[in-house]
Order: sequence, then C-alpha cells, then structure tokens
Amino acid sequence: MTLNRYRLRHLASKGNRQARRVEKLLQRPDRLISLVLIGNNLVNILASSLATIIGIRLYGNVGVAIATGILTFIILVFAEVLPKTIAALYPERVAFPSSVLLKPLQTLMAPLVWLLNGITRIIMHLFGLRSDIKGSDAVSKDELRTIVNASNPLISHRYQSMLLSVLDLEIVNVDDIMVPRQEIIGINVNDEWKDILKQLTHSPHGRIVLYRDSLDDAIGMLRVREAYRLMMEKSEFTKEMMLRSADKIYFIPEGTPLNVQLVKFQRNREKVGIIVDEYGDIQGLLSVEDILEEIVGDFTTSMSPSLAEEVIPQTDGSVYIDGSASIRELNKAFGWHLPTSTAKTINGLLLEYFEDIPEVGTHVEFKNYSVDIIEVNNNMIKQVLVRPLNDEPPAKKLKRR
Repeated sequence: MTLNRYRLRHLASKGNRQARRVEKLLQRPDRLISLVLIGNNLVNILASSLATIIGIRLYGNVGVAIATGILTFIILVFAEVLPKTIAALYPERVAFPSSVLLKPLQTLMAPLVWLLNGITRIIMHLFGLRSDIKGSDAVSKDELRTIVNASNPLISHRYQSMLLSVLDLEIVNVDDIMVPRQEIIGINVNDEWKDILKQLTHSPHGRIVLYRDSLDDAIGMLRVREAYRLMMEKSEFTKEMMLRSADKIYFIPEGTPLNVQLVKFQRNREKVGIIVDEYGDIQGLLSVEDILEEIVGDFTTSMSPSLAEEVIPQTDGSVYIDGSASIRELNKAFGWHLPTSTAKTINGLLLEYFEDIPEVGTHVEFKNYSVDIIEVNNNMIKQVLVRPLNDEPPAKKLKRR
C-alpha cells in the first residue's frame, strides 16, 4: 500500500513482470486487504489459542497471563511493528516477492474473500455508506506542482523551473508578457523610401509592423527575410512590392491565457500577433518566442534587457530596480508578492499608488516593502530602492546573461 503508484506504473509499462503482478493486485485493494486481514487474524487467533493452552498446562491459571504478555510482545514486535516498518521503508523489496505468494492465495481464498466483502457491503449499506466509490490516482495542478517541487534530488532546478512554468501558463495571460505598444518597432509606409530601406536593413527583429502614420492604422506584418529575398531577386525593390509581400496581421484579444494562445499560434500557423482591447485599440505585440521564454527563460538573442540588467541587489537585502522592470519577473526571481493585477512594471505600480509623479527622495512603505524614489525623468520613475519588510525574503544575486 505504500508503493509509489507512478513508479509502479512506469516499471509495469517497461515490462517488469513483478510490477505488473503487484499492479494487478492493487487494482482491487478491497480484495487484497481482505486477504491479508484473513491471514493476519487467523494466525493471531490461532497463536493466541495455542499459547493459552500451553500456558495453562505449564503454569496453570497464571500461565494465561504469562502467555498473553509474551505473545503480545512477540506479535507486536515481530508480526506488526518490525515487518511493517521494513515494508514501509523498502516497499518494492517486500511487495514484489510477497506478490508471488499473495497472487495464488487470492485465487485460493476468493470464495471466502467474496463472502466477507459481501457482508461488509451489506453492513455499510445499512449505515447509508456507499461501497462502490473508486479511488483515483489523478492529481490536480497544485498537487502536481508539489510533486515537481519535491523531486529536487532527481530533477535539476532548471528543469523544475521549466515544468512549473508550463503549469503556470494558464494563470498568465498575454497582457503580462507582451511588448507594450510604445515599444513596438514598426515602419511608417508614408515615410521616404530611403528611410524605409534604412529601417529594414538595420532592423533587429524578424518581423516588423507596417502602418500608415499611426500604429492604430496597422496594415500588415512584414517578414524581414522575405524583404531581403525580394531585394536580392528583383532588380528594383519598390514600396508596392514591399506592401504586397506583407502578411495579414494576426490579432489577439487581450486577456487570453498563454496556454490557449500557444495552441492558437500552432493551429493558425502564426508566430507573431498584435494584441487589441475590446475597442480594437492596439495594446502590444506577442510572439511565440515570448511564450517560449516564459517557459525556458530569456534567449540570448533577445534585444530587451534581462531582469539581471535592471536590478542591483545590495548586501543588506535591498535592491535597486529600474522603473521598467517587470513586476512578475521580480516576484518570480526574488519570491516577492508585489501586486500584478493592474500595473505590469514598477513604474506603473508606483504611479498608480501615488496618483502623481513623485519627487526624488520620496519614501513610502507599500505592501510590506520600503520604497525610495531614486530617479525620475520624463514623467517616469526611472529607478527605485526597494527593501522587503517583515517576512518577505531578501533579494538574491541574479546571473547576467
């Protein structure tokens, strides 16, 4: 009963005959328990009867007390505590060879087991209890998360983080990891042609949004590699050719969970999408790479700064943080609990709290954190000093990529 059911199932699927035999026994635990209890009680009662007879013959009536004391000690130590402790510590070593004996005994004692189980079901029915309830080995997401955390000696910390990130995809939505609207790099097709060519040749991204004067008037998504191919194949590359080669924009509703969006990317064979709100206004941009980074961590090819480049942990547990740092990444890296329900960055969180642009040197205690405003520029909080209070964990060093 203390066997790891998942390991047992794994061994059985690999062709282990002993594991298959044990798994078959455990398919009907009521029959197995009945069989074990029949044998257990039969032996105990028989031993008690024999010990009483021997005690009376040797010591008379006093022999009953002597036999009871000695037999109780022997049964407790050698028939209960010792074997069951060994079985709990080494379940496979005990269960696999025991199944060789239990399997034929189950067949031999089947009529008696059936009779006892039938009587038990009748008694349970009289008390209004159901006997047809079957247990399940299925685990919830929270239980699976606990299993992954408990597998530290067997799975590396990096793989644990990846597995936990996959489980977290359904509680993270596209708004949390998108490239904000103001950071989207696009090309205004009404610019001079030489300026457009310059932007194409110097673009750090594989896809660029094409728009007319304003990003709200986006007209297509240009694959930079396709533009390069046309430049090489055609003697003259024109604006009209560029517009014809652009793909139709793939729109993503805001608030879409990442696990759902990943499936939609695969189903629609898309790699990049524009996130829009309920009014159709552009909120940001999301790519498959962004979702993969949420699982495996930042790629070295990412142009945006990593969290390690946006924070400077101090020896006293405080940390200097850029205003543009993601709150989710800070919580994930440091084990903090900063709110993420509205604002996505430290700058947005503090502006929402102050409802104004704070001055340099402003100090506030916010959500179990001590915050000092270090730098303010262009109506934005550029840098703050955060010190966790109470039970919040101190900041730790991060690896820079």
